[in-house]
Amino acid sequence: MPEQPIIFEEKAAAGGKRIGVAILNQPKALNSISLPMIRDLERQLDEWAKDDGIAAVWLEGAGDKAFCAGGDIVALYRSMTEGSAGPDEGVAFFTEEYALDYQIHTYPKPVVAWGHGFVMGGGVGLLAGASHRVVTEKSRVAMPEVTIGLYPDVGASWFLNHMPGKLGLFIGVTGVHLNAADACYLGMADRMIRNDQREAVLEGLLASTELATNAHAGVTQVLRTFERESVSAMPSSAVRERRDAIQQLMDADDLATQVERIAAYDGDDEWFQRASQTAKTGSPTTMAILERQLRETRLDGLRAVFDKELNLSIRCLQKGEFAEGIRALLIDKDKNPRWRYPSLRAMDPAWVESFFE
Repeated sequence: MPEQPIIFEEKAAAGGKRIGVAILNQPKALNSISLPMIRDLERQLDEWAKDDGIAAVWLEGAGDKAFCAGGDIVALYRSMTEGSAGPDEGVAFFTEEYALDYQIHTYPKPVVAWGHGFVMGGGVGLLAGASHRVVTEKSRVAMPEVTIGLYPDVGASWFLNHMPGKLGLFIGVTGVHLNAADACYLGMADRMIRNDQREAVLEGLLASTELATNAHAGVTQVLRTFERESVSAMPSSAVRERRDAIQQLMDADDLATQVERIAAYDGDDEWFQRASQTAKTGSPTTMAILERQLRETRLDGLRAVFDKELNLSIRCLQKGEFAEGIRALLIDKDKNPRWRYPSLRAMDPAWVESFFE
């Protein structure tokens, strides 16, 4: 019998309450989330929201490597290139993924997301909306869509815009990996707790007498206690340490110059070297539509952001750049994507405009 791609449990808690536990159960695929998993999680969250006996929800990934490394983009590639499931499969995926993300953002009960290991793309979408977002000493958080010709979605137009200065744009165009301290500094996570404390944290939540009266406060109190015990195990924030240098790189009048500055980095800082390499090889289309999307959603609320992202993602399904990025990285694995334009300066403005029509 095949294993369930997502496991749901209910654990008895103090005061006659229960905690709903959802486990993304695709560890060999780094818990990448598929359309059936999205539908199952959305349905279960809806049931738990209506169940007065459920005080809070706990969301985690199976295995030791990942919370969720993103969406099942290989399935999206097949729908774009083979049409085996019809042209609407990709539209359904993004529509329902964003609906799930919004559901988590607006959930009426505490949601604890245990963001251990890889948290990328669609995984960030699940983490970002939780009321209590936990990262660990092994967390690797990223929005790496620039490497596959998509763009940072799942609400990134909202949370990247809320980062200080031009940090959100920098993170989007470089796809740079962030550690736990970075995620907290940038507002993508709330607490840093050692991963070996996961069981103890969950037990602490189940034993909290406040779950029955003030669940949000009860969850916060438990997480705060464990965070204090984990401080010495946590890394320092690479982004905080480099904020001034990032701002200097991004202090230019246009995106092409900003990206050229990042790509031209020739220092010995390995963190900047990795960012520079992605700026050289990532999709110029991704960079252009991200920059415009961030400008156009700067003052938008979360609901409007998701609506605009859905329209943009549907265009990405149709335009070929996204399919080519997946092909190069995950299908043929030649890691040599043939982007439509070699650089931002070579790009026809009408091409970018076509994504927003």
